[in-house]
Amino acid sequence: MGSSTEQSLFLGHPLNTLAQSGTTQTDHAYYPTEKLVFGKGSDLTDAQALQVRAKRKAITNAIILQLIDVAKAKGHTARVQSYWNAYHCNSHVTTANGKLYTKYCKTRYCTLCLSIRKATIINRYLSTIEQWEQPYFVTLTVKAVPYQLLPKWIEAMKVAFTRIRQRCNKRHQRGKGIKLVGIKSLECNFNPSKQAYNPHYHIITANKEMATTLVVEWQKTWNAKTKLTSPFAQDMRAVYSNEGALVEIIKYGAKLFTEPDQKTNPNTNVPRQVYAAALDNIFAAMQNIRLFDRFGFNLPPSPSAKAVEQTFLQHSEDWQYMSALNDWVNVCSGEVLTGYDLPPQLSYLLASGMNTDLA
Repeated sequence: MGSSTEQSLFLGHPLNTLAQSGTTQTDHAYYPTEKLVFGKGSDLTDAQALQVRAKRKAITNAIILQLIDVAKAKGHTARVQSYWNAYHCNSHVTTANGKLYTKYCKTRYCTLCLSIRKATIINRYLSTIEQWEQPYFVTLTVKAVPYQLLPKWIEAMKVAFTRIRQRCNKRHQRGKGIKLVGIKSLECNFNPSKQAYNPHYHIITANKEMATTLVVEWQKTWNAKTKLTSPFAQDMRAVYSNEGALVEIIKYGAKLFTEPDQKTNPNTNVPRQVYAAALDNIFAAMQNIRLFDRFGFNLPPSPSAKAVEQTFLQHSEDWQYMSALNDWVNVCSGEVLTGYDLPPQLSYLLASGMNTDLA
């Protein structure tokens, strides 16, 4: 195990004793007859969904341990705590009556929570996008920079986009231009060959004219004094699947698995890797930055917020996640919940494909 944090979790703690012996370290005689849970719960009978949940939990935990080591080395205690919140997300689950209940961290580093966020955004925005005449997918980017400049670069992108909207709105008010309508998300890629970071916006606009205006104005804004963008790096294309475009635009802020640089070395056999130090740099630069936003339109009124559903379970089972098994273990019987088997390639990537040596 490459992570010192991961090693410390195992030393002196028999993590797999429940699964091996079928016993529990907690006496269920002390548990109350009724148990209070919150929310509607997830479908426990969907075997495929359980497999996906286990996969996402395994990926999150493995990457988070590496991020914790990096943040500790940098002395960023607040981010360490935030990473731990993601690590413990879904660690304990309760099942009853064909439902699974748990607590969610809602952080940007948790693939489980981000999958829920993606579904929520699709449900909220899909009907609006379907009313647009011909949605266009736009990518706006700037030149890659070293990590020291990344926070300033992201802030400059935010300012540039705001100025573009303000200019276009003023023209529209004077009857000399189009109003910009769309949604955008911020993402950043890491290039290990060049040791550089490429922040960029993914945007869905209501039509081609808006897309063209955005690309032209973006070039003008960044190249007013110095050429900081290339026209070849910007992209716009018609959307043929509204849901697919939404899935593409709803990102984690950073790609967890970095592809080898095919342009620099097209014949490379280097597999995808997780550059934990680079991920930490990206997450640090995006702290307190809104990653997903809409502009130029309002969503239909949402139903009145309802109180969180509460349920008293008469008969339930408790399960504790165990990283050694990539699964949740029943604290009474020792049986596993999903039976998920981590694929060898993914297991190798998560166990030894990490790279925390980069600044």
